Amino acid sequence: MENENIHRVQYGEKEIILIATAHVSKKSVEEVKTVIETENPDSVCVELCENRYETIKDKDKWKNTDIFQVIKSGKSLLFLVNILLASYQKKMANKFGIEPGGEMIQGIKSADEIGANLVLADRDIQTTFSRIWGNIGFWGKIKLMFQAIMSAFGDEDISEEDLQELKSEDMLTTVLNELSTSFPDLATPLLHERDVYLAHKIKEAEGDKVVAVLGAAHVPGIKKELKNDIETNIDELCIKPEKKKWGKFVGWGISIGIISLIVYTLYSNRSDGLESILSWIIWNGSLSAIAGVLAFAHPLAILTAFAVAPISSLNPLLAAGWFAGIVEAYKRKPNVSDFEALSDDVGSIKGIWKNRVSRILLVVIFVNLGSTVGTLIGGAEVIKLFLQNIL
Repeated sequence: MENENIHRVQYGEKEIILIATAHVSKKSVEEVKTVIETENPDSVCVELCENRYETIKDKDKWKNTDIFQVIKSGKSLLFLVNILLASYQKKMANKFGIEPGGEMIQGIKSADEIGANLVLADRDIQTTFSRIWGNIGFWGKIKLMFQAIMSAFGDEDISEEDLQELKSEDMLTTVLNELSTSFPDLATPLLHERDVYLAHKIKEAEGDKVVAVLGAAHVPGIKKELKNDIETNIDELCIKPEKKKWGKFVGWGISIGIISLIVYTLYSNRSDGLESILSWIIWNGSLSAIAGVLAFAHPLAILTAFAVAPISSLNPLLAAGWFAGIVEAYKRKPNVSDFEALSDDVGSIKGIWKNRVSRILLVVIFVNLGSTVGTLIGGAEVIKLFLQNIL
């Protein structure tokens, strides 16, 4: 069986068959089944890591998500973006009457049916997210979230033929160019590094014949890597980036600077000093609280945002949104049905605020943004009053 989605590569004595798939295409599922049954390979590689494989096996994994841990680890924005992207994929999959990732599920099933060795060939999803998240900066995170929201809320009319067209190399080049333009630091960890990792796992798979089920975007890069005689150390691709130390220094520098200016102003002119303290509290607290209102937070969470923001803004290790989010989670604790409906609810503006899980995440994100703006304006007021007393 040969068509534009099937790619054969010879690697030493090993015959490797790459199946380029669209993650929400019914035709891709059928192709995976046919190719594996026809070729009867020794190993079947799927574009999954252990975490994603466990998620496929355990449909109830969402129910066990520790929302408090998500907040405390500072991953609320990342978690929400992931949900929005998953919602978009699920919406497309429902349109074509298949499960999201149906081609990977079929690959697992077919490998079991013919007794082939199953290889989970992708890099751990948490490592990939960490390498993405650690390299796109604050505004990059906001931009990525905005595009994710537009994808989740959009209602594009995409046909099965459009999905098949997305498998052509010319179309892929266009998509990757757009990706690199919007997020120049995103394409490397999301695509290119995983091409190298996937190719390594495919090379190492048992047997003389290997079938690999892959998203179409990875096929050109993997073909190139399979023909590359230089072996890459994939351990380097599994290192999660450390948080930039200069960020902490800058944060503490700003905090110490603000406190020093307030103390000096208070010492020079008690009235102006008290005014600078009041300005700092009002701008930080009020904008954080208003952000909580916009997220439809519980009244106690809004009050927490107001009370904590002026303090947390002076400590880079704390964030007002974390405290407001934890209070929101305690007062409106998500239940099983919220997690079950999460990927559907975030597909609409009404749903994203109705679902308790996504609303908690919005509270964290909104309050943190409000606190950031409040810090900028409040800090400007502190500086203005300081300058009045030295000039």
